[in-house]
Amino acid sequence: MALTYKAAVLHAPKSPLAIETVEAADLAASDVLVRVKAAGLCHTDLEVIEGSLRNPTPIILGHEAAGVVEQVGRDARGVAVGDHVVLSWNPHCGHCFYCDRDLPILCESYLDQAPLAVQFDGQSRARLRDGRELKHLMYLGALAECCIVPAQQAIVVPKELPFEQACLIGCGVMTGVGAALNIASIHYGDAVMVIGCGAVGLAAVQGARMAGAETVIAVDLADDKLHLARKLGATHAINAANEDVLEATRRLTSGRGADVVLEAAGSPRAFRLTSEAVRPGGEVIWLGKTDVAEDVAFRWGSLMQEKRIRRSSYGGARPLRDFPMLARAALDGRLNLKDLITARISLEQVNEGFAALKRGEAIRSVVTF
Repeated sequence: MALTYKAAVLHAPKSPLAIETVEAADLAASDVLVRVKAAGLCHTDLEVIEGSLRNPTPIILGHEAAGVVEQVGRDARGVAVGDHVVLSWNPHCGHCFYCDRDLPILCESYLDQAPLAVQFDGQSRARLRDGRELKHLMYLGALAECCIVPAQQAIVVPKELPFEQACLIGCGVMTGVGAALNIASIHYGDAVMVIGCGAVGLAAVQGARMAGAETVIAVDLADDKLHLARKLGATHAINAANEDVLEATRRLTSGRGADVVLEAAGSPRAFRLTSEAVRPGGEVIWLGKTDVAEDVAFRWGSLMQEKRIRRSSYGGARPLRDFPMLARAALDGRLNLKDLITARISLEQVNEGFAALKRGEAIRSVVTF
């Protein structure tokens, strides 16, 4: 008898998610079945709901999750029944042009299959009760009681870490902390600016601190988020709604600008600000996103003077290395995950959770099972 479970299904953009009982496919030889225990609501899911990120439907959303391994395929390696795992949305082949250059986020198979919203082998792992095939957001579809993935996407982490915290590592925390530790060249004593204090930005604040930055400048439009940024390690907070960000930044950096700017707001205004706020010879890392068809304009002079600009989607993630490291950092107090959680909700409350995210009221709402 096929396994059935509840999942949050999007049937069309700009419509509510439906909580439906779906039917799992059989495990492939290298697959594992994960019983999801917690899943975060991320802006990327919201982009699919809003239609700015185009995916085929019907689709199970969710790509930031943690759970327990319940079943293991005969060829699966590195994971066992009972393991606690964080799920990674970046499977990769390991041998294509980009994988050979240590860029798994650009894996040719990963990029080819992503627009199809299928699993890494090109197949779906779930269907509706009427037989229609379901798609999976970002190779996961983890806003569900269960998730079937290749073993390489299920990363074992210490069982001591609560699931509601562990799930955040799978996307927002990896992206933000990873940008500071793996992508940017932050040196001891540097001045780092973080624009946007949502989940990714607050993780970047902590990553900058972990990397040795002396000055960490948080920028946002909401005082409550700036207050939390200070709690998590920011030395200064600038509310861009009522303060001149560039003037304040120059005052804090002897007139030069920030050594590194990490952008996590995802707006044209924020992208333009990055190139103005970074010092000559400094580095900009873009983490946020806007609609893929939207134009963003820059003052040409702000791009001069040997500034370096790079886009990063997943913080240079090497999940087998980074997920356990981040979990240990959370357990020993170097990384605060608990305060990133705004609300704990049921799967049936998922639409309310995304509405709160859209209104800017939530850092992370976490669905707990």
